[in-house]
Amino acid sequence: MAFKYISTRFMLPDSRYDERKADCAVAFIQELRHIKTTEWAGKPFMLLPWQEQIVRDLFGVVKKNGARQFRHAFVEVPKKSGKSELAAAIALYLLCADGEEGAEIYSVANDREQAGIVFHLAAQMALDNPVLRKYCKFIDSRKRIVFTPTRSFYCAMSSEVKNKYGLNIHGCIFDELLGQTDRKLYDTMTVGAGSGRRQPLNFVITTAGNDRNSICYSEHTYAMDILNERKIDPSYYPVIFAAADDDDWHDPEVWKRVNPSYGITVPEEFYYSIYERAKNDVAIESEFRQFYLCQWLSSAKKWLQMDKYDKGAETIDMEFLKGRKCYGGLDLASTDDIAAFVLVFPPDEQNGKFYVLPYFWIPKDNMKRRVKKDHVPYDKWHREGYLEATEGNIIYYDFIEKKIRELAEQYQLEEVAYDRWGAIQMTQNLEAQDFEMSKFGQGFVSFSEPSKELMRLVLDERFIHGGHPVLRWMFENVYIETDAAGNIKPSKKKSSEKIDGAVAAIMALSRAVYNMANPKKESVYNTRGILSYGEDGFNW
Repeated sequence: MAFKYISTRFMLPDSRYDERKADCAVAFIQELRHIKTTEWAGKPFMLLPWQEQIVRDLFGVVKKNGARQFRHAFVEVPKKSGKSELAAAIALYLLCADGEEGAEIYSVANDREQAGIVFHLAAQMALDNPVLRKYCKFIDSRKRIVFTPTRSFYCAMSSEVKNKYGLNIHGCIFDELLGQTDRKLYDTMTVGAGSGRRQPLNFVITTAGNDRNSICYSEHTYAMDILNERKIDPSYYPVIFAAADDDDWHDPEVWKRVNPSYGITVPEEFYYSIYERAKNDVAIESEFRQFYLCQWLSSAKKWLQMDKYDKGAETIDMEFLKGRKCYGGLDLASTDDIAAFVLVFPPDEQNGKFYVLPYFWIPKDNMKRRVKKDHVPYDKWHREGYLEATEGNIIYYDFIEKKIRELAEQYQLEEVAYDRWGAIQMTQNLEAQDFEMSKFGQGFVSFSEPSKELMRLVLDERFIHGGHPVLRWMFENVYIETDAAGNIKPSKKKSSEKIDGAVAAIMALSRAVYNMANPKKESVYNTRGILSYGEDGFNW
């Protein structure tokens, strides 16, 4: 089916649709072959309707002088819809068939590895085509393809800005704009860098992000303003397949509408499968809505469904836990705030329950003021034994250190994870007593997997906490942050109230799960024995 230019409202009065040029671009791309997945590899690159429309619009709409009208395309579509393959094909067209002598085509992204994704797709497509393979020179070590007839090249670049000035760009493929933290690289590569060319083209592809202060959201907003005719920019070509803020993400009709490749490159079964998980897991919900519906979300999300969490409020048999292997998480916050230490006891059998024992401290002199100011019943929790109030207006870490030693008498405390910015002296003291202390980073890399694992345990009703009210309050307070890769972490900054106990529990769970997966590690008790604490201090 031949497409004509539909969005005539974006054409300049003296622009026209050149069907021959549009046909040429479409024909070139459809001579290429797919190179990924069993279903598609080796098959001709038959453009999907939405892809063909973009190609025809970009290369067929020309000004009076014959040069392309559109110089900047912003394409925001859901994940796995085929945007990277389209970008690779367009890069090859600009390199080999656009008639530009000495063309410079660049792939750019958040880092060179990401930029290499589109480049490697293009390289494999060119190698698989006998004509392009004959006239192209491939330099893998430099991520570069040279088209010898016009002395043009295409390469993947790093994200460093300092060596990008002065480029004479004919084509820039900018991948996953949502990963950019500022405008420097983007502006350097797309604003004025092709001024020496007759018809340069920036082709920007991305999914939705989660930061509405980002450059990606700024471009999204600009594109939406053009689509809704709030702004006019005849050189800017906007393509957005995205769910609106008020769209119902549960509705399959929304899924179909916002993904132009629905049922083709992304099977319907996949959408239903990930949706079923997203209904019970806010982290997966965020991933589903952001990456597969292109819905712009806040980076902070309320985390646990507390009705699911409360399923773990069964009474804990303390005798059952005595002498059992456990792992600790220590979040000390500041000395005038709440401190938390949480023990996690892993199961002996597969799919068993994880038991959780939390301990909290607050300065006694601050407690009444905090109750009045924060409207949180610290005093009630203290009376009921759920929270220890230490004398004075700060927490003396000696109290916590002593408690950890006492717990080591009752349980087989294998390891304690702690915030590397916590109390150095206390951790050194414990290390001197042969406690294994593990520094725990506070970023996405450290927190994402154990946070997701804790969510799974809660949903499976395998996270048993005995209904401890302070711990429950803290888990209810947790908001999570999500990065561009879908990693999550609890956010103290975004959470309106204290979450220290939840953070400590995630840290402890991380070490428990890791050691369950790596059981060869020798227990400290095999060499140290059980600690006992008397008037003379520790005895082995």
